[in-house]
Amino acid sequence: MGLSDQPFEVMCPDCGAMMKIDPVTRAIISHKSAPKKKMFEDFGEAAKALREADARRDSIFQQSVEAQKNKEDVLAKKFAEAVKKAKETPLSDRPIRDFDLD
Repeated sequence: MGLSDQPFEVMCPDCGAMMKIDPVTRAIISHKSAPKKKMFEDFGEAAKALREADARRDSIFQQSVEAQKNKEDVLAKKFAEAVKKAKETPLSDRPIRDFDLD
């Protein structure tokens, strides 16, 4: 049993497309894309999805507004903590640089 010279079809496991391959040249002779699925069955579902997306977008916007309101307090607390840490760290723990050795 030898290899057939007839082209054969293979389905892509990733996208579902059908490809016809020539076994001699190992080249794709033809390609048929997988049928595209409908996102929504009807306009009611599409409208519902848009309303949900609007609600999600509004929620994210409100969260960002709240974060901006508290941003100044958070940065002030971070700065105070960094100053406190800098005061507690002794100055002798500086890293040794090349020009310090000369």
